[in-house]
Amino acid sequence: MSEERRAQVSRAILNYLFEHPDAQDTLMGIAEWWLLDEKTKAGLAIVKDALDQLVANGFVIERQAPDLQTHYYRINRRRLKDIENVVK
Repeated sequence: MSEERRAQVSRAILNYLFEHPDAQDTLMGIAEWWLLDEKTKAGLAIVKDALDQLVANGFVIERQAPDLQTHYYRINRRRLKDIENVVK
């Protein structure tokens, strides 16, 4: 997997979250609905890798649903200023 491709997807996810700070979705929802632009349309493996990196960096919060299988991702509001610096 290309580091450049993961960075592009990560940035697209951060852009979406910055513009829609109340958004939260699953891996499938993010891949299908947040990344509609063909330039950023990505496979699930790339999206998952990008999300894992964003979680590790503290920009995105991962929450497990009660079914213990579905994970929801949302913006870490404590890092909004840092995220703004990345997306601007």
